Amino acid sequence: MSMLDVRNVGKRFGGLQALSDVNLSIAENTVHAIIGPNGAGKSTLLNCFVGKLIPDTGSVMFDGQSVLGRSPHEINQLGISRVFQTPEIFGDLTIMENMMIPCFAKRDGSFELNALSAISRQKDIIEHAEVVLEDMNMADKRDLTAATMSRGDKRRLEIGMCLCQDPKLLLLDEPTAGMARADTNKTIDLLQEIRDKRKVTIAIIEHDMHVVFSLAERITVLAQGSPLVEDTPENIKGHPKVREAYLGESV
Repeated sequence: MSMLDVRNVGKRFGGLQALSDVNLSIAENTVHAIIGPNGAGKSTLLNCFVGKLIPDTGSVMFDGQSVLGRSPHEINQLGISRVFQTPEIFGDLTIMENMMIPCFAKRDGSFELNALSAISRQKDIIEHAEVVLEDMNMADKRDLTAATMSRGDKRRLEIGMCLCQDPKLLLLDEPTAGMARADTNKTIDLLQEIRDKRKVTIAIIEHDMHVVFSLAERITVLAQGSPLVEDTPENIKGHPKVREAYLGESV
């Protein structure tokens, strides 16, 4: 069953055609990777998924509803959460406090830092954040200040903050960028556990092919703003059009 449907999406920035007639479907409870060379249109497409960009042509439907023109809170309420390339966390707060913020925002739609003390007295928010901390294997770090964490742990924290919103679709924009291989492998294991335990559909943009082929069940390859190939990882490996897009090899 399809969760996200992209139909005939095109987006131009001045003289640059960033996306051209993009069609793809992301099936429920799968990991779908979107890959391609730099400038292929991956992040532009992801921005269309969350309503941050409105395509010039085409539609983006999530669970039968258009995402176009919706506010970030409305996108969260639909069931979509996003992890950005650079971790977006509150460095001066503890890991537990960071986890509580999206729990509150999911319910009430807004948040101010001076409201944190009130949030900390709400038992349901604390309990929900604690469950996610356990799922992220971070319960023993709950009182650490977020700014003191390693890059890998900051990334795990941001993924956990997204999970506090109980998403149906988790969008990951290069979640392992800048990580050491050990942290990358931990992230792969974590995402596999999340998908299996929480039944969350995952769409991932990633340059690290080790990550892509370890996680994805379907892969869409973009080149110059257009879908080049969509297939299983087994069929993508060595595909002549993919070699040409990445390596300039003739098909």
